[in-house]
Amino acid sequence: MRYWPLTLAGTLAGWLLASIPGALLGGVLGQVLDRRLGLEGWASLLALLRGQPPLRGNELQFVLLGRLAKSAGRVTEAHIRIARAEMQRLGLDGTAQRAAIEAFSRGKRDDLGLRTPLRRLRGRREQARALLEACWRMARADAEIGPREHELILLWGKWMGWTAADVAALDTAPRPRGAAPASRGGAYQKALDLLGVRADTEPEAIKRAYRRLLSRHHPDKLAGAGARPAAVREATERTRELHSAYALVRERRGFR
Repeated sequence: MRYWPLTLAGTLAGWLLASIPGALLGGVLGQVLDRRLGLEGWASLLALLRGQPPLRGNELQFVLLGRLAKSAGRVTEAHIRIARAEMQRLGLDGTAQRAAIEAFSRGKRDDLGLRTPLRRLRGRREQARALLEACWRMARADAEIGPREHELILLWGKWMGWTAADVAALDTAPRPRGAAPASRGGAYQKALDLLGVRADTEPEAIKRAYRRLLSRHHPDKLAGAGARPAAVREATERTRELHSAYALVRERRGFR
């Protein structure tokens, strides 16, 4: 009998919750997540339950930088130098630096969902710009920007409400010593030049040019013809550049 009040209370609470419309209940619980737990929604709650605390302060930037560094294949000393330079740029103290280092490592090792925190930056133009510029600097750590790094930055910019052209236009920061200079017109013009097309070329013609170049430089085709390993490696890199260039032009022009 001593458990009766608790049972009655639980029954009443269950009845009350069941009587609340789903959308209203979701909104109420969402406010609890935001105000009490400091989370950004259900995705953040799931991340917390998996042992991934919510991103705060500058941690989002360093998670992005860690993800970019790892996407290149392996994290190099050049990536570490860029991360340290970003800490200095932001003027982080000892505690904030430790949080940034942990966020960088988290970006390397976790498949952390980034869509929700990045979508929250829609309309925060300067904050988004600073993040994207830092991402371009990290992508350029090894002098050449790989196709995966390129795709990630364009995707993150899209989630923040930026067009591919606007994201590419931010790729103007000084390159590391020894890196090739940027071509006139930025990344988009470089992509057009690589495909051998113009800004006003019809989409079908761009597709044909892309396929023709892929066929010409495909590494499997060269390997089958008995080409030297060095030539196959060069063709592999060329193919990656073509994929990246075509993705940028397609996004800018808006065709599939």
